[in-house]
Amino acid sequence: MYTKEVVVINEVGLHARPATFFTQKANEFKSGIWIEKDDRKVNAKSLLGVLSMGIVEGTAINIIADGEDETAAVDALCKLVESGFTD
Repeated sequence: MYTKEVVVINEVGLHARPATFFTQKANEFKSGIWIEKDDRKVNAKSLLGVLSMGIVEGTAINIIADGEDETAAVDALCKLVESGFTD
């Protein structure tokens, strides 16, 4: 299991378009991937799950992966979030 914390920097947070980009990227990996905020954890490959988190600009989230490509998955998703979803 591999975990990393990242702060969402884009203005709209993880809403419609950024959440779509996020879940599409998560689905490129074989590992199980989750987003954790406060006491909630959702499947990062589920658009509805990601949207249900209500993640806004400035929110710190943990990206967690477990599987054969866990490190690559977490690093790629953190890079996407840190870019403000422009990559």
